[in-house]
Amino acid sequence: DSFDILGDGVKELLVGRDDGMLEIYNFESADDPGLRYDHALSESIASIQGGCVGKDGYDEILASTYSGWLTGLTTEPVHREGGSGEELKLSQEMQSKISSLRNELEHLQMKVLQEREKYQQSSQSSTAVSSVPAFSVNDKFTLNKDDASYSLILEVQTAIDNVLVQVSVALFLL
Repeated sequence: DSFDILGDGVKELLVGRDDGMLEIYNFESADDPGLRYDHALSESIASIQGGCVGKDGYDEILASTYSGWLTGLTTEPVHREGGSGEELKLSQEMQSKISSLRNELEHLQMKVLQEREKYQQSSQSSTAVSSVPAFSVNDKFTLNKDDASYSLILEVQTAIDNVLVQVSVALFLL
């Protein structure tokens, strides 16, 4: 995407990569774009968009990842500093936001505990049926022309201990 995240009147290039890197490039010189900021996410980025989402006056970058997580980076300052001995006072809006997030977190924790308990009960019953979960796999197989090798990139929502790669030719892993 292209969006003026720096607020200088010139749009920056927002890049989301397969390896999880989120990068912001600006065009200070006419020749080449310069990397201004980068942030590593834990999985590949499916889409990226700049705009104003959370609070008026503060631009943000939203990135959607392979598994569906939505990550946001904002220009809103997250820390406020007070002088020595001065208490930090939060606005009513910020206090209500914190309270709302705490309530939502407590609700989600209770829901997780209920579902975990329900699963424990159902898995211990005599009529329990076990099934293999279906995982979607994000894969990429590309030729590296410089050293005549192939790169296989697998992304799946499970532990690496559970991944099995089966091939019909000799394979050397690096």
